[in-house]
Amino acid sequence: MSAKSQTLVNTLRVERAVKRMTQAELAEQVGVSRQAINAIETGKFMPSALLAIKLARVFEKAVEDLFIIQDEEAAPALQQVE
Repeated sequence: MSAKSQTLVNTLRVERAVKRMTQAELAEQVGVSRQAINAIETGKFMPSALLAIKLARVFEKAVEDLFIIQDEEAAPALQQVE
């Protein structure tokens, strides 16, 4: 039995657009740099549990609504939320 490869995708960019919020504004609210928000949105950086919770609070969502574990073979629609 082979293990399926999984990745963590997120909906931060979509949630920011809904709230008409810039990366810099979000970064200030959660105490990180704008570059950190960009890296999370593009999948280059995985946030700590603490940061994921802070982000979820800003958007009034559950962490699981912002960060989704996805099988590598899954539909590409969630792989790059841009």
